[in-house]
Amino acid sequence: MTEAERTSISKFLSLVLRHQPDAAGVTLDDGGWVAVDALLAGAAAAGRPLSRAALEEVVATSPKRRFSLSPDGDRIRAAQGHSVDVELGYAPATPPARLFHGTVAEALPAIRAEGLAPMARQHVHLSVDEATATIVAKRRGTPVIVTIDAAAMHNDGHVFFVADNGVWLTAAVPARYLAFDS
Repeated sequence: MTEAERTSISKFLSLVLRHQPDAAGVTLDDGGWVAVDALLAGAAAAGRPLSRAALEEVVATSPKRRFSLSPDGDRIRAAQGHSVDVELGYAPATPPARLFHGTVAEALPAIRAEGLAPMARQHVHLSVDEATATIVAKRRGTPVIVTIDAAAMHNDGHVFFVADNGVWLTAAVPARYLAFDS
């Protein structure tokens, strides 16, 4: 499978497993899971035929590890990034002292005033290092990195979770916990 084919499949899976399950005629359970067989049948019915082998290759080779297969391989879900209501079941976790968020300059006035909000998603996504945050932000333009005082947030009672792929999640980040590189 080519990189372009893997990317196309990954984008379709992100659409279905994060935002629009009905695009493949499937329903996510409360934890965001769907049966692999139902997903494959739904993808075919939606004109996006996909083999189990191709699905497993995309899950295994995705550098961002966006998808998780259940231990028995019968179910799949997105690790995070949902705009549909799911409860991923991640246990609260103690974050590292600092976390990072990649954004673009146009977003800074609102972020400085209001902090980081999940927008259309369930959580704000945070990275453990500046390099990862930079990669995330580059998709939208010239990256600007925001540093989060995660230790202070945690000490003040804010709850953090870490997704299967290492992305840190929290409901929101108030502006007082932010520092800017510019």
